[in-house]
Amino acid sequence: MASSRRPSDPRLFPTSGWDNIDLSIPIEEETIPTYRPEKFYPVHIGETPQSESHSAHTCLVHPPLGISLDQLAPLLPGGVMSSAMVRTTMRNILAALDFLHTEAGVIHTDLQPNNILLGIKDESILAKFETAEFEAPVPRKTLEDREARLGTDQQQGDIMPDIYRAPEVILNMTWDYKVDIWNVGMVIWDLFEHRHLFRARNPEGRLDDGYHLAEMQAVLGDPPLEFLARSERSIEFWDENGKWKGAAPVPDYDLNTLEERLQGDEKDDFLRFLSRMLCWRPEERATAKELLFDPWLMQGLFK
Repeated sequence: MASSRRPSDPRLFPTSGWDNIDLSIPIEEETIPTYRPEKFYPVHIGETPQSESHSAHTCLVHPPLGISLDQLAPLLPGGVMSSAMVRTTMRNILAALDFLHTEAGVIHTDLQPNNILLGIKDESILAKFETAEFEAPVPRKTLEDREARLGTDQQQGDIMPDIYRAPEVILNMTWDYKVDIWNVGMVIWDLFEHRHLFRARNPEGRLDDGYHLAEMQAVLGDPPLEFLARSERSIEFWDENGKWKGAAPVPDYDLNTLEERLQGDEKDDFLRFLSRMLCWRPEERATAKELLFDPWLMQGLFK
């Protein structure tokens, strides 16, 4: 039965009274090494995003959400999830991703622990945040100008957080919804392990595609020649025979040596599960629905 409750009146938020952050100081997404202003749309709290052309927009509406997985991790023993927690979390993420890819026709492009939020059981806690915002508005930065992609077919352009970028993105190839599957593998690793799988930084600490690809080569092995042929940029890093040119040293490790929390059959199953996502060729990566029924993910589900 539909609720007869009258909709709440729009809230009127303060239009002044906050400290302004200096425009020269980078905050939030501006601190991302690959930040591009045109990819973001800043709004005031309580504002509805508007289009200069006043065209219709599809909006996603969801219940209020809480802390991110990135914020949750430090609160857990050892700062990482148990394998059982990872399984439960990833079942929900993969189910949602399958809907995006097969029903909504959306490529997320930005899956990472700080973008995955937990629900809130007691929404009364939100009233405290509302009161605080009215009484002492948070500092903000005023910008004059300002991306999920719609459609799951071939796209092009720089996407994804730096250490999470799929190889086809780094090499300026066209990409599709399988970039999200690569991201899922990276998220699983970060939730379960004590370090990122890739650093993507040179000795000076700067983002460096050569070092990133060298790390991928160590973990994934040599890329297929057919895959390299899809990119004009691949010649910067590999010769015509697929041999690494040495833009950066290839680390002396592989996925098996990097994984240190599991042993025996469970480790083998976990690495096999990851290998279904972390592939050079996007078409070799499993779909979200296929991953949902992977034996490692389903372990303990029917006990």
